[in-house]
Amino acid sequence: MINVFIKIKRNNGKCSYYETFLFKGDINSSIASVLEEINSKERLINILGNHASPILWECGCLQKKCGACAMVINGVPSLACSTFLKDISNKDKIVTIEPLSKFPIVKDLIVDRENIFKKMVENHLWLEKTAKINLNIIDSEYQSSKCLMCGCCLEICPNFSEKSEFLGALGMVNIFKLINQSPNNDHKNKIINNYNKNYYDKCGKSLSCHHVCPINLPIEEMLINSNRIIVWGKKL
Repeated sequence: MINVFIKIKRNNGKCSYYETFLFKGDINSSIASVLEEINSKERLINILGNHASPILWECGCLQKKCGACAMVINGVPSLACSTFLKDISNKDKIVTIEPLSKFPIVKDLIVDRENIFKKMVENHLWLEKTAKINLNIIDSEYQSSKCLMCGCCLEICPNFSEKSEFLGALGMVNIFKLINQSPNNDHKNKIINNYNKNYYDKCGKSLSCHHVCPINLPIEEMLINSNRIIVWGKKL
């Protein structure tokens, strides 16, 4: 058993504030389990002894398959379901949990990530015809298809903002898959133009995204290969 202070950045629709709760439980617990345990109390009390409303947060599979539980944990964009107390607890036994800051707050730890999908539509990131398969890079295409669209890579990126046209690593990963599967036509040309304008020209190459991806996508490799195909016009 371990005692840990869970400091939550909350939002009531009018303002943001921090509220801290005491968690008593297993050090092997995930942050998702911690939030569930705190909310399970019949009467939720913070460390000041005041009554508190349940913490609002999103989850889906709780198996690192959907990306819904993305949030900032001790300053690092992470998935609550795959982040464990044993790996992040510090000597002060304080864990700080905040919502992703690059997206509009709905309430507490819930944010609106609709802008991700709007940008995909604006940049024509879909297949118009049956995908063509290149067996030489099928493993890389499979890896790119595993992207959870969680937004962790966008949260850590110094070049991405909600109002920016920059697509971030999330957009690049999806373009990498599409550019290899799309036949040569006007639609593919639009994807190429949008990659150059809204990704290549705006990426600072900090590669922070590579280090926070919760499923460890080979983002650096996909970036190199995307530039090789789209910018330099070479084959893989």
